[in-house]
Amino acid sequence: MIKLSRIEKIYDSPSGKVHALKGVDLEIAKGEIYGIIGLSGAGKSTLVRCINMLERPTAGEVIVDGQNMMSLTDSQLRDARKNIGMIFQHFNLLSSATVYENIAFPLTLSNTPKTEIDKKVAPLLDLVGLNDKADKYPSQLSGGQKQRVGIARALASNPKILLCDEATSALDPQTTKSILALIKDINKKLALTVIVITHEMQVIKEICDKVAVISDGVIAERGSVLEVFTNPQHKITKEFISVLLSNELPAAFRGNEISPVKTAGSLLLLRLIFLGESADDPVLAEMIRNCGGVECTMLFGNLDEIHGVPFGRMIVGLSGSEDSVQGALNFLGGKDVRVEVIGYVRRNPTAVD
Repeated sequence: MIKLSRIEKIYDSPSGKVHALKGVDLEIAKGEIYGIIGLSGAGKSTLVRCINMLERPTAGEVIVDGQNMMSLTDSQLRDARKNIGMIFQHFNLLSSATVYENIAFPLTLSNTPKTEIDKKVAPLLDLVGLNDKADKYPSQLSGGQKQRVGIARALASNPKILLCDEATSALDPQTTKSILALIKDINKKLALTVIVITHEMQVIKEICDKVAVISDGVIAERGSVLEVFTNPQHKITKEFISVLLSNELPAAFRGNEISPVKTAGSLLLLRLIFLGESADDPVLAEMIRNCGGVECTMLFGNLDEIHGVPFGRMIVGLSGSEDSVQGALNFLGGKDVRVEVIGYVRRNPTAVD
């Protein structure tokens, strides 16, 4: 559906050239909700604007639905953009136009007959839940309602692709949740391909099928949301995920030296990740039964869900003889559990159980 190959984007600035994108390759399949996450200035908005050619790449190839966007004439590009809707962080509504007129605006620009406009706008108002707001003005709407108008306007030309550039950044958490649910619903009902640009990992977790992490103009990591969440490889990815899934040690051990070898009074701390059915399995109880002499202390644990797949995380401390601890590690290695050995850490003397 969308294929970006070797995309470069270089801007001229008073202080010299700015290399915003550095040879980016990206493929997005039809019907996917694909997230692109990065810090401010990482190049994510530039990248998404290369898809509809609001930013023309300095080099590379942009293929959208079989068309090479780089080779189109201005007239052909205008036609191609009708297949690509876009919504923005700050809504970009016409303040002097009603909700109905804002949604109809792209149709009016293309000289669509009024009867046809009526046929298109009415179902869009229903789709975004604004049937009773058709005659209202943007100043009379909440932030979430304004974004719903922006979504309906983006859908007015029956696009195949919807670009969402920080579409929820200006909204409160509850409104964000409802807008993300709407985007997901639209993706299913209209079979749209959706690209979500964000700096919030919660947005990615909530609705995206796949994610690419962009840093300093290059793709640092990509994959399914489940893969990236449960096994992040790049430092920047781990930082994004840590906002939702803290990797800090429990307070009772925090700040103490981590040793690869056993020291007096220390526990071997493990970070365990359980996926799918294994999240419900009594793995630790089975480990204790099968590995005589090992003691296991659960220090942290939570259970979440990503795209319907149970996802459990624990930090546990093992103690006992060297043989019993090694036996426990071998046991866990044979189970459907991802094990990260943190190291031997002593409990803070003032810690209270």
